Amino acid sequence: MERLAFSCLVLFISLLPVADAGSIGVNYGRIANNLPSASKVVSLLKSQGLNRVKLFDSDPAVLKALSGSGIKVTVGLPNELLFAAAGTKSFASTWVQNNVAAYHPSTQIEAIAVGNEVFVDPHNTTRRVFPTRSSRIRFQTLVGFPSPNRVVPHGNAYPFFAYASNSHDIPLDYALFRENPGVVDAGNGLRYFSLFDAQIDAVFAAMSALKYDDIKVVVTETGWPSKGDENEVGASIPNAAAYNGNLVRRILSGGGTPLRPKADLTVYLFALFNENKKNGSTSERNYGLFYPTEDRVYDIPFYPTNSWSGNTWCVAKGDVGKEKLQSALEYACGEGGADCHPIQPGATCYNPNTVEAHASFAFNSFYQKKNRGMGTCYFGGAAYVVSQPPRYGSCEFPTGY
Repeated sequence: MERLAFSCLVLFISLLPVADAGSIGVNYGRIANNLPSASKVVSLLKSQGLNRVKLFDSDPAVLKALSGSGIKVTVGLPNELLFAAAGTKSFASTWVQNNVAAYHPSTQIEAIAVGNEVFVDPHNTTRRVFPTRSSRIRFQTLVGFPSPNRVVPHGNAYPFFAYASNSHDIPLDYALFRENPGVVDAGNGLRYFSLFDAQIDAVFAAMSALKYDDIKVVVTETGWPSKGDENEVGASIPNAAAYNGNLVRRILSGGGTPLRPKADLTVYLFALFNENKKNGSTSERNYGLFYPTEDRVYDIPFYPTNSWSGNTWCVAKGDVGKEKLQSALEYACGEGGADCHPIQPGATCYNPNTVEAHASFAFNSFYQKKNRGMGTCYFGGAAYVVSQPPRYGSCEFPTGY
């Protein structure tokens, strides 16, 4: 199925509380004839520290294999069942009993994804599936789960497609979370340093226009292909590694988007494996993080780790410009919760009175408070980690809080 750069997918029914902190999961698609068994897949997920997985159906063999694993699972209600779900009062209850309650709680099913890319499905049934509020909420109260269950918008974000279709105007670094001057949104005046954040904020803005200002959005698919057709600009292993690796670091560092800085995101990478039986362009068969042999297509982290032994510090990149440093400094001292008292006028680290020095102190405070976790020294590409104590006048940078 052809994908959109961003598509809002209607409903994500959370049976358990949505994660407050930034969280990474992975899509486990199975349109292939050479994949490992479900039990081997569960072992792979656990070995990689991946504790969230999203399915496109509710296959019994997969759900049984996930039993007792501790992995949180999102099951999918396929598009072909949406019409029945909307039109038959007893359908929701029966489907949930057979596909959710029968496996829960030993299999930790935390959500139901209702449909997948329904607006671009060639058999689009949205006019029949979502005609009234009553037909949308039949899954909301599910026996045996905490009440009330939450209906959360979910969407697929694909900066790759936006870049591939307009590579002359969209910088590759902007699409891959790499250092770039940023783009100012003409509508809200905010500067964006990643296309992903801009796409997510477009959804937040749309939800705000509908008076849903405090609702969470789950990104149920995002990824970058490691191989593509000749006209699929940017599809390569290095770019896929850069996009997914930088995305993981960005999500696990905490924090939201320029429009919603406090809105931590839950994101599901697409996909676990290359799937050799998918239709469409070459890229469709090459989104996998792993080959069917369970070997990595490229090496990226999936969970916070400290890549250094001994003490490390986070400091500002002086060459990114004062404007970017100032913006990141304000975030660190504000929503980021860094201890910025020592860089106030007259305090111990006020001098040297430069944006770079003050930003370095604030970035390091944030980094240390986050236990030097991977991705916590990023700030849109304005910071980096050092293994020697920073020198800014007589100021001493802490190594822990």
